Amino acid sequence: MAEGGRWIEVAGGVFARRYRELDQTLGLVVGRTGCVVVDTGTDETHGAEFAAAIREVTELPWTVVITHAHFDHFFGTAAFSPCAVWAHERCAVALADSDGDRRTWMRRYREQGRPELADRLGDARLVMPTDLFTDRVRLDLGGRVVDLIHPGPAHTDHDVMVHVPDAAVVFAGDLVEQGAAPSVGSDAHVDRWPAALDLLLALRPETVVPGHGEPVGPGFVLAQRDELQKPKSPKPPMSPPPKSPPPP
Repeated sequence: MAEGGRWIEVAGGVFARRYRELDQTLGLVVGRTGCVVVDTGTDETHGAEFAAAIREVTELPWTVVITHAHFDHFFGTAAFSPCAVWAHERCAVALADSDGDRRTWMRRYREQGRPELADRLGDARLVMPTDLFTDRVRLDLGGRVVDLIHPGPAHTDHDVMVHVPDAAVVFAGDLVEQGAAPSVGSDAHVDRWPAALDLLLALRPETVVPGHGEPVGPGFVLAQRDELQKPKSPKPPMSPPPKSPPPP
């Protein structure tokens, strides 16, 4: 289940919240006048748990950032409304076309014998972004800035990294995964993904928070980039069928 997350404070006022379901990691960045919520979870129940946990940390007004339009990163947003919701401009298009992703995961949960998760996902309201950007934008949280950066096509064509410069932390969304190989779906751009990770590493983070798994260091990201860069071995050619013997 999504409930029962645990906090990890990765830097002063910068938190990752870990969940057993999907090994997911959400984020929180706290300034003096506001806070940024990095992704909102799989459904409204999950989002409500995350919102309540945030309120135990800070009462400051929040701004939501959606790192990309896969169901587990945005269907909890209604629990935070009304508020500003930031995303890359192409994310809005993908969100509007997210019913297929929703139906796929509802079916998967039912096949796993977890109908309650399927029902929660089916009931979740889609909340569209209020604010869109193209390349990068800076949010001022009062004494702390957060940069939203689109690194180019990678896990999707609309990934967003959340950089906290004063803490040397980057929330990477699913550009980085710990505990499993990067998820390469039909909307991934594997040939461009290593360049996106180069851009992430150029920010010189001390800590990178993946969309799934535990926070990692830059060395882990470098190794994952190198793995993505490896040429895939071509399948060996099929042996030709044996020739028929010549007629007598």
